[in-house]
Amino acid sequence: MRVQLYVYDLSNGLARQLSAAFIGIQIDAVYHTSIVMEGIEYVYDGGIRTADPGRTHLGSPMQVLELGTTNLPMDVIVEYLESLREIYTEEAYDLWSHNCNNFSNDFSTFLIGHGIPEHIANLPQTVLNTPLGRVMQPQINEMVRRRQNKNGGLLGIKDQADVPQTQGQRASTVREVNSVVALDKLLKEAEKSCAIIFFTSATCGPCKRLYPVYDEIAEEVAHKAVLIKVDVSKAYDVGAKYNIRSTPTFMTFLRGKEEYRWSGSNPSELKGNINMLIQSAWPSHPHESLPLSALRSASTKPVLFTKLPPLEKLKIKMGPLAQDPGIAGVLQFAASRADDGAAEVTLPDLDAFNISLRTASSTLPPEIMFTIVDLVRVALVDPRFSGYYAEEKEHKTIAPLISYVNSLKECPYSLRLVALQMACNLFTSPLYPTHILNCPTMTGPIVQLITTSLLDDKHHNVRVAAASLSFNIATANSKLRGEEHLEALPEGDQVELGASLLEAISVEEESAEAMKGFLLAFGYLVYCAPKNGELVDLLKSMDAQGTVLGKQKLFPNEALVKDIGGVLLGKGLA
Repeated sequence: MRVQLYVYDLSNGLARQLSAAFIGIQIDAVYHTSIVMEGIEYVYDGGIRTADPGRTHLGSPMQVLELGTTNLPMDVIVEYLESLREIYTEEAYDLWSHNCNNFSNDFSTFLIGHGIPEHIANLPQTVLNTPLGRVMQPQINEMVRRRQNKNGGLLGIKDQADVPQTQGQRASTVREVNSVVALDKLLKEAEKSCAIIFFTSATCGPCKRLYPVYDEIAEEVAHKAVLIKVDVSKAYDVGAKYNIRSTPTFMTFLRGKEEYRWSGSNPSELKGNINMLIQSAWPSHPHESLPLSALRSASTKPVLFTKLPPLEKLKIKMGPLAQDPGIAGVLQFAASRADDGAAEVTLPDLDAFNISLRTASSTLPPEIMFTIVDLVRVALVDPRFSGYYAEEKEHKTIAPLISYVNSLKECPYSLRLVALQMACNLFTSPLYPTHILNCPTMTGPIVQLITTSLLDDKHHNVRVAAASLSFNIATANSKLRGEEHLEALPEGDQVELGASLLEAISVEEESAEAMKGFLLAFGYLVYCAPKNGELVDLLKSMDAQGTVLGKQKLFPNEALVKDIGGVLLGKGLA
């Protein structure tokens, strides 16, 4: 996809004519920018807005710059854009440090690996560096505040175009089609599950009363069924093909074949028939009916390590490498984010940082490398940062960093600890889990890092961090298992992780915190696992139930021991 930068001049030429006389420097324009791709203009003004390119009240741009092309799937782009909405809010807007050009720069960096031209991104600071700019700053800020209160944004740009939906969003909404071709495509998508077609018409009052009910059901059964709506007063070919004589009429399809047809506007009948269809398509896993209160009550949010280390001390330990432009930029990013908040900082030069990271292990001894890995850990807390690396081609920066740690025969404690914590922080981006679970470049090194760390009998913190990373992986896989009926983590990796966790549980005698982490990760790895899979076979052959229940005396207050040992590995494996 082509990625373009639309550049507007908010001064309509006055800046070029008068700037030198008024503020002592030449400014060519008061730049306002937006990112354009696939026929949609993305801009930050009172939040992230979408419009038809060049069709806002600003008119046509003064310049269109070709930034490059992106091969990222639209699903991934929209998911990343959603993560930016938490940073680019109406309240966070700042003309000088958090504006439309900062948004364009961050979005461009994610899409194509580099930002927008520096003279555009740096314009506010250029103005503030002049005496008059500093004097005028309070008055300009007040003007911006008034305009925001009046317009909902500095420029008052409103949403005019629909943002493409992610796969998850599509799954939870009713699909509307107007042709046989479009309908056949959706039914093809549902061949391995089920689908419902709601035949309606423009003049059907009972149909319209069912629309909210149908929408609500679509949200409830997301990823389990495809809910389709067809207006036969417009899609004549669909009505003719399926011989629709009246509306509302419904048809259900199970694994590609018509299952049932009925007419009527009874909401209870509609819900009941759809529930029976889903039960046929997706029979409940036996684990879903087990009494697992301790396991189910635990939070499934990823464990993150967000504490900021003393950056000055970190820089001293880095030595001369701290002055490297790539490293220095991220150090400044981390410091500014901690002091001023995410909304006040833009992404540093990540290309320069990548080069620095890839060469650091050859210039720093292992006992000092922890400083670089810890810096990555801190920076990954920002979803813009983690989102960028989630979609990096071949994961050629983060994966080798983890592999380097794995390659050390005597890995320093501090390096192993921060590597585990850094890997946990990959989960700050919703884009990373699928790569961690099923991309061999990432999955292999991370699983190896975990399995070599779980049994560290000298360092409690390492065991806890390894348990946390195991938990993040297990819950991410469990979520996909439950929502999309996918085993994203390869079976071999599940077996290796399960065996390692079970061994860690068997030898843990001191740390209640580590034991809780082991059990949570192990529990979610096993919960609703395929009944005839290799993981279940392993658990039976290793007497997993006896191993877990054997921990009751040492950890009498840990309710997960009974939940997992007595129930999940008992009735759950019977």
